[in-house]
Amino acid sequence: MGYFLEGLRQALKLLFPPSRELLEIVGLSLLVSGSATALAAVFAAPLGLFLALVEFRGRRFLIGLLQTAMAVPAVLIGLVVYILVSRRGLLGFLGLLFTPGAMILAQALLAFPLIAALTLAALKDKARDGRDLAYALGASRGRMLLTILRQGRFAFLAAMVAGFSRVLGETGMTLMVGGNIKGATRVMTTAISLETMKGNFEIGLALGLVLLVVALLVNVVLQWGQGK
Repeated sequence: MGYFLEGLRQALKLLFPPSRELLEIVGLSLLVSGSATALAAVFAAPLGLFLALVEFRGRRFLIGLLQTAMAVPAVLIGLVVYILVSRRGLLGFLGLLFTPGAMILAQALLAFPLIAALTLAALKDKARDGRDLAYALGASRGRMLLTILRQGRFAFLAAMVAGFSRVLGETGMTLMVGGNIKGATRVMTTAISLETMKGNFEIGLALGLVLLVVALLVNVVLQWGQGK
């Protein structure tokens, strides 16, 4: 217990004031995970809304496929992205391997099924009720969609928060495609793993505290938005 408390004391000293390297790691983590979540949401949220509103042949299969994708191991997604962006891969000409771009792509693929499935689960009843009511009142298709989006804005926000939290804490996949290069692709989770293995327990703990604070702040913002 004393070892842990001493490590915590040293971690707090590193955080107040934080070093430039620490700030760069935290900033890159937020940039990569935030960008990945936004990229995933651009495609996942409309898909979730579409599945909630429209009945068509193969809908159940597509929903099952989406739910199965949520269980795909992150390291497998990392392997697929690595193959795609490697020099001999389909996207090798973009030169994304061991860059933040590759990390964003991998994390976006990880967040996509989660955001889509949560959006569908939150809107599957509300969206149809809103559609029927809007049409009964003579609203246009555009007005109907705008009404559903307004009613479901907190569902979208909650899905994005869940996706962001999922990718922010991912280590293996991020390490595989990013390489954990100092000053270039080193983020909080990969830095925690590296520093802990090197025996720098206090640095790993300091970054772990930052991760915890970020998760807490995201949850506070979500709760505040729902309250408003």
